[in-house]
Amino acid sequence: MENKEKVILAYSGGLDTSIIIPWLKENYDIEVIAMCANVGQEEDMDLVYQKALKSGASKAYIEDLQDEFVTESIFKAVKAEVKYENKYLLGTALARPIIAKKLVEIAHKENAKYICHGCTGKGNDQVRFEAGIAALDPSIKVIAPWRLWDIKSREDAIDYANKNNIEVTATKEKIYSVDANLFHISTEGGDIENLKNEHKEDLVYKKCLSLEDASNTPEYLEIYFEKGEPKKINGEELSPVEIIKTLNNLGSKHGIGVIDILENRLVGMKSRGIYETPGGTILYEAHNILESATLDKETIHYKQIVAHKYSELIYNGLWFTTLKNSIDAFIDVTQQNVTGTVKVKLYKGNIKPAGIFTENALYDESISSFGDSELYDHKDAAGFINLFTLPLKIKTLREQKKENNQ
Repeated sequence: MENKEKVILAYSGGLDTSIIIPWLKENYDIEVIAMCANVGQEEDMDLVYQKALKSGASKAYIEDLQDEFVTESIFKAVKAEVKYENKYLLGTALARPIIAKKLVEIAHKENAKYICHGCTGKGNDQVRFEAGIAALDPSIKVIAPWRLWDIKSREDAIDYANKNNIEVTATKEKIYSVDANLFHISTEGGDIENLKNEHKEDLVYKKCLSLEDASNTPEYLEIYFEKGEPKKINGEELSPVEIIKTLNNLGSKHGIGVIDILENRLVGMKSRGIYETPGGTILYEAHNILESATLDKETIHYKQIVAHKYSELIYNGLWFTTLKNSIDAFIDVTQQNVTGTVKVKLYKGNIKPAGIFTENALYDESISSFGDSELYDHKDAAGFINLFTLPLKIKTLREQKKENNQ
């Protein structure tokens, strides 16, 4: 081992990365070091560690990245309210930069020239990992087995695992590809790939209850935000990780946060995925409610434009870029007055606004009500409408004049 080059493998313990260890050792004269990032996927990390070694890794790192994942990724996404194609809360994409950063750190620590990942050649994650690695250390070379080996499908991968006596949980009957973290769970593959099929809730859902099984009792919830970041749940101050876990439990209980979408991948094809993001969905909605009261119209509208671009940057793996950092700076400025408590009602997949409590509200009941106020007179609207519609009148009068001269 002393004279061999080293490769750091992004290891999850799932089907793909489990078979990659023996494959690397078969095809490269190289020492394999596994790194598993704990981003809240609720797995027994001791078992993952032992499995990596049993599969042939010379060493394994288990890195707890949950705090960083929440504060540096999830909370930034919440403040910006990024949604890829207006639907996907980017649960998988948000975790990749944190993992890529740690892979590079360990590569430096181990003097490794290579990093390996188990992403398929058809997916987005290969780009996200490799863009992150390239931004942090362009000298590191990437090995991507799915772009090199003869394994063509998950069925082939299962056969390879069985041949090499590698224990995996995936079967040919339940062959879904699942990515889990603290923020969400995504499920792809299998019968989901046929657009004619309704997804099977009993097989797919890992976090959320179906609407039929969700609680029959509504529940009220209060979230306190400080400059756009959640700090308290029902008056109790919690750590960032505990906030996400608490909201996940509440959202799951009420069937909140499941979407079944057909999205446009970066690599040019469409793909279908089932995403469960219970806590994140509640956070986004509550944050949006608070912003509706504390941000002015022009800022809200421009922020929505920026969020669209931001979501594409995250989805495409362009996290470590000047533009992304610049957008973060803009978002942070917009959040200076986004402080207060939002009360919502959770029930059967729905999140109903039940109260906004903030000293920074730009809403003034005395002005917005139908009654009289000192700052606004109903008669003022006539002059405004006359000026607002002036271009329309000019256009129509010019057209009428042309018609009369014919």
